Amino acid sequence: MLTDAQLMRYNRQILLHDFDIAGQERLQQASVLVVGLGGLGCPAALYLAAAGVGELVLVDGDAVELSNLQRQIAHTEGDIGSNKARSAAASIAALNPGVGLHVIERPLLEPEMPALLSRVDLVLDATDNYPVRFALNRACIAAGVPLVSAAAVRSEGQLAVFDPARGGPCYACLYREGEADTALSCSESGVLAPLVGVIGSLQAMEALKILAGYGEPLRGRLLVIDLRSMEFRELELPVRADCPACAQLHN
Repeated sequence: MLTDAQLMRYNRQILLHDFDIAGQERLQQASVLVVGLGGLGCPAALYLAAAGVGELVLVDGDAVELSNLQRQIAHTEGDIGSNKARSAAASIAALNPGVGLHVIERPLLEPEMPALLSRVDLVLDATDNYPVRFALNRACIAAGVPLVSAAAVRSEGQLAVFDPARGGPCYACLYREGEADTALSCSESGVLAPLVGVIGSLQAMEALKILAGYGEPLRGRLLVIDLRSMEFRELELPVRADCPACAQLHN
């Protein structure tokens, strides 16, 4: 049940006829795991909190550096040297103190993922660590939890929802382990600041759609964006018949 203050805070979302109070209440009851509080995780987590998601579990083992501040908008100069998950939690609490926060100030290890995923409704992958991405994919498949995954470098980004328990491919259908090790990184190739804001915001939008039962999520589709030319493309993602992670779900 929403309080009068919550009805006022989330009024602009509740006005959407196919979102309404029911959608807002579903957000209030939801828990989201955000892995990585950098360029993508910062805007995504802030928008999830602003929109009224009930609980955020924030995971990052890195400390804020000066070079992060160009794009990682949950952190300030005063946070340099502080853990990113802790810093982001402080910004989220200032924005919306009604959101429950659980902070994990270290890298997430695969053996602990099942227990953590048992308490959340959705995972937002905002890490640039490919072994962690593949481990999260496996854990989400085992738990039947949707995975909203994104990447951004230079002026280019991509976004997809992987939820094979409800149909469609998984992250390992798109990338094979080992091949992703050659992917570009921001530290080597650079990244324009607004790009991660755009992609991270779209991650939050996909998460909100899934949690609230609103609209049509990007299941089985890959959104590819190049902001240098302002080109947006959508590609169909097929299930890989020999996928080591999700093939058993489609046989």
